[in-house]
Amino acid sequence: MAILDIQARDNSSFARAGRLRTAHGDVRTPAFVPLATKATVKGLLPNEVAALGYDMVLGNTFHLLLNPGPELIKSFGGLHRFMGWEAPIITDSGGFQVFSMGHGTIAEEIKGRARHGKGKDREGAILAIREEGVRFRSYVDGRVRLLAPEDSMAIQAALGSDIALVFDECTPFHVDRDYTARSTERTHRWLDRCLTWHSEYGPEGQLVYGIVQGGVYEDLRRASAQFIADSGCEGVAIGGSLGAEKAQMYEVVGFAVEELRGAHEQRPRHLLGIGEVDDLIRGVELGIDTFDCAMPTRLGRHGTALVPDPGTRWRVDLTKGRWREVSDPLLDGCPCPACTQGFSRGYLSYLVRSGELTGMRLLTLHNLTFMAGLMADLREAVIDGRLPEVASALRAGATPSWR
Repeated sequence: MAILDIQARDNSSFARAGRLRTAHGDVRTPAFVPLATKATVKGLLPNEVAALGYDMVLGNTFHLLLNPGPELIKSFGGLHRFMGWEAPIITDSGGFQVFSMGHGTIAEEIKGRARHGKGKDREGAILAIREEGVRFRSYVDGRVRLLAPEDSMAIQAALGSDIALVFDECTPFHVDRDYTARSTERTHRWLDRCLTWHSEYGPEGQLVYGIVQGGVYEDLRRASAQFIADSGCEGVAIGGSLGAEKAQMYEVVGFAVEELRGAHEQRPRHLLGIGEVDDLIRGVELGIDTFDCAMPTRLGRHGTALVPDPGTRWRVDLTKGRWREVSDPLLDGCPCPACTQGFSRGYLSYLVRSGELTGMRLLTLHNLTFMAGLMADLREAVIDGRLPEVASALRAGATPSWR
C-alpha cells in the first residue's frame, strides 16, 4: 500500500487531497504542520493542538540533540511519550541549522542584516562544513560538536519520529551557482549515507524523506528532485532558499514538483519552512501535500494575529497603540478562545503590550485556529471540486469556514 492515499485531484491545478499513512496514524492532506521545536508547541498542551484539527507536529533534531539529548528522550519511550503527543511526528535533520549558523537566518538574509560576531567567537557558530559533516559550537555549553549524516539519522531514530528527514545543507540564494552545485552534490552523497544507515539501524515503520536542494537554478533543482525521487526515499521534501520574492519561489517549487509527477506521483511532498497564507494556497495548487513553518506561533508570541485581510498580509499587530481603545473582537466567527470568549482587541493589545503570557497563548491559539481552518477549506475544496473558487475567495480575504 502506498503511504500516500490520493483521494481527490483538482482538474484546474496540480492540487491533490488524501491521507498520509504513518506509524502513529493518518495525516489528512494537504496539511499545515505546527512546530514543536523543543518537544512542545510553545504555550499549548498536546490535546489543545489536536483539538484544533492538527494531525502532525514537527520536532527539531538539532535543538533536541543539544537539550535534553536524544538518549534522555529515548529513555522516556521516545518523543511521542516524552511530550505526550501520540499522533504523527516529523523531525527535521538539523540541516537548516547549518544554513542559519553558517549563512544567517532567512529573515536576516532577505533584510540584509549583518551577523554579530565572527567565527568561533559567536555562540552557536558553525566552524566547518566538510564531507564528514558539520562541526559547530553548541549554543548550550560552547562545546565543539560534529553532526554527520549518520548522527542525524541516529538522533531521529532515538526520538522515534514517524518521518525522518535526511541531513542536508540549506544554501541561501545569495551564494553563486558553483557553490550551490557543489553543496547539492554533497547533500546527495549525504542522502546515500543516511539511507545506508537507516536501512541497517533505523526503527521499523519510520519513513524517510529526502530533501531537494539546488537553489534557484532550474537545472540543479530538477536534477536534485529526480535524484531524491530515484533514491528510494518514501517521501520528498523541498528545501533550501527558494528565491528573493514570491514569484521566484513558486517557480522554483514548480521545477521540483514537475519532476515528482508521473512515476513518482504517489510519493508525498513536503515544503519546508513555508507558512504564509498566500504561499499555502499557491503551494496546494502546485501539488504540495504538507507544509511546516514557525510563522503562526511566532507571530502569536510577538503580539500579531492572523486575520482575513490580504492588504495587511493577513496580519493585525496588536502591539500598536491604535488598538488600545478598540472594543471590536479579533475575528467574528472564529472558534478560538480569544474570539469565542469575547475578548476585545483592546484587551488583547493590553495583554501583549504588557508581556502577559495569557496574551501570547491566546494569540497562538487564534493563529493556529486560523491556519487549521484555512487548510481544511483548501482540502475540502479539492475533494469537492471547488478549489479555484475557494482559493480565489481566500486570496481576496474570505474568512475560513472552520468546517
